[in-house]
Amino acid sequence: MTDAVDRAFATALYAGGEAGAGMGAEAGVDAGAALLTAGPAHVREALRRGEEFVRAAWQRGWEPADIVRMVRRELAERHAEIAAELIRSEVRRYVKQGLPPRWDAQVAELPVPGPRGDRFLYATALLELYRLLLRLPAIEPVGPAPGTPVHVPSTHAEPRMLSRIRALLAKAEATGYPEEAEALTAKAQELMARQGIDEALLAHRAHATDTPAARRIGVDAPYEAAKAILLDAVAEANRCRAVWNEAFGFSTVVGFETDLDAVELLHTSLLVQATSAMTKAEAAQRAGGRKRTKTFRQSFLLAYAHRVGTRLTATSAEVTAVAADDLLPVLAARDVAVAGRTEEMFPRTTTTRVRSAQDAAGWTEGTAAADRAHGV
Repeated sequence: MTDAVDRAFATALYAGGEAGAGMGAEAGVDAGAALLTAGPAHVREALRRGEEFVRAAWQRGWEPADIVRMVRRELAERHAEIAAELIRSEVRRYVKQGLPPRWDAQVAELPVPGPRGDRFLYATALLELYRLLLRLPAIEPVGPAPGTPVHVPSTHAEPRMLSRIRALLAKAEATGYPEEAEALTAKAQELMARQGIDEALLAHRAHATDTPAARRIGVDAPYEAAKAILLDAVAEANRCRAVWNEAFGFSTVVGFETDLDAVELLHTSLLVQATSAMTKAEAAQRAGGRKRTKTFRQSFLLAYAHRVGTRLTATSAEVTAVAADDLLPVLAARDVAVAGRTEEMFPRTTTTRVRSAQDAAGWTEGTAAADRAHGV
């Protein structure tokens, strides 16, 4: 059995000297799948060995959510389900040590594997997944890999302020009454704007030694450039920095933990609002006889991101302006720490030219939607 699995891996994964490259890749996968399906035990052994590929990806900086996101971009949902199965099996090795912070939440959100179905097709998908995992490069780690000794708090209670903000935004998004939504999200905006300053003051008074952390946030197609710009605007307004990795579909946001929570929450809420507003505006455009859906959406989201960024910056400046004079050096020191950590993680960042907006109606509608956006 072991020899058969070895031959299957050699044929499907390493032919041509590089995983996932070279001529005959598809034929190699087919041949490897045929070897695996010669006996049911071969597939089980091949699946067990897949945990090693997952473990190696974690050592190169990838986290569960990153792996599944990349698999979905490059392959299909079937492959993502297999990856989730492997990840769940691998994390069982670290029950006693505990997983790094936020990993439990990522594992809980993994897709649920469906029935395996045809054995040959399953073996083919398995080998295609392994080819992808083998060629994942090293990326900047945003936390320790499993197995690394870390202090994990016994409780993961969410800060009370963040819980209130989350509840307010959830109610605002659920209500069908614009006036109620505006009132709810205005309160959420007020709490979120003050949260970062309050946390900075508490940390300073307690002589805390916390340092900036990092978090990866998915930036999915379509229109990922506009979404990345929106995330960058939210990050800047909350004293964080965002670095977009277009090839892998995520941005890495650097900042202090409470600020990172705010960035993730607000970015998600604004995306929901933008998508809803864009759908309504697009329907109105279609009713008027327009059919340039793609350019309209692109322009809409670019305008939305631009305008929201302007509003967020203004709000941040207003809150900072009323802060006590002795707090301004504290905030400046935190800004320097975040900038330094970002430079340490990404010493060779580059700027990206973003495709300009080409639809005047989309730009106008996107700007108007941003002006109506709540939580800003």
